[in-house]
Amino acid sequence: MTLKKSLMGAVAGAALLAGSGAAFALDEITVGYFMEWPMPFQYAKVMGTYDAALGLKVNWVAFDTGTAMSAAMAAGDVHLSVSQGVPPFVVASSAGQDLQILDVAVSYSDNDNCVVQTALEIDKDNTAELAGKKVAVPIGTAAHYGFLKQMEHFKVDLASLEIVDMAPPDGSAAFSQGSVDMFCGWGGSLRRAKESGNVLLTGAEKESLGILVFDVTSGPAAFVAENPDVVAKFVKVTADANAMWADTSKQAEMIPVIAMDAGMDDAATAETMATFVFPTVEDQLGAKWLGGGAQEFMKGVASVFVTAGSIPAALDSYDTTVNTGPLVAAKGM
Repeated sequence: MTLKKSLMGAVAGAALLAGSGAAFALDEITVGYFMEWPMPFQYAKVMGTYDAALGLKVNWVAFDTGTAMSAAMAAGDVHLSVSQGVPPFVVASSAGQDLQILDVAVSYSDNDNCVVQTALEIDKDNTAELAGKKVAVPIGTAAHYGFLKQMEHFKVDLASLEIVDMAPPDGSAAFSQGSVDMFCGWGGSLRRAKESGNVLLTGAEKESLGILVFDVTSGPAAFVAENPDVVAKFVKVTADANAMWADTSKQAEMIPVIAMDAGMDDAATAETMATFVFPTVEDQLGAKWLGGGAQEFMKGVASVFVTAGSIPAALDSYDTTVNTGPLVAAKGM
């Protein structure tokens, strides 16, 4: 099984790049995000609100996984990443990459999951039959963490599975073709996989097991330290877009814009976002999230990855990987 080798290669590469001392331009920045992952910030993105508020050009680049975001930030190619999954953030941080969490982008227990081919007739009551099956999992991501926790819960030996590292769009395609028996991923890829498969656990069932699923806005600590005003203004625009979305009378105006930018139709966008939760700035600064809960959760994620042999060691504490300074500053703007 190549699970450990695959993830460790990515970790080693990110750690090496993190020490390369990339320089950051001040006249423009590059921000990573996901296609088919509709969020309120995309309305502000399309409307040019970020450029206007920051006073510089914001370039946007789409990624397939949060691990790819980590590598791009390590190389200095990306300055901020919106909606990076916590597990890939933990993987990079555990390897020594100096990243910081700047806000809680979204919570989405029902939009990140594992799906088993319907024809196999495997559900939560007969998961022992997963032995010998082929699984497409994007290694080092939130979906990977959820997969590991679910297999732990069901007492399925990882060594009994053929685990293939695949980005969600590729894994979903392989799943629809019948090339893999189980798919783990999110967004549009998960929706497509559900057309020919069933989930083992619902979002609520996962949460009851302590499997939280949320993304963050992250960035290299050096960039954040050198450009605190830029970062504070960035999270402020994001918070304002979230507040606009929270006003249901504005959603009809926002959905077509967000859908276009996400590469989705209006109906799929509305359906997806209906299961998303965008915490307010006040909530994010509270104990459940950046006031301590996220740090404890990251320690738990790291422990699961260490036990699975996916990373060599966890940090003693993940407290320093959370920087609430920009969010506090944004609150006062």
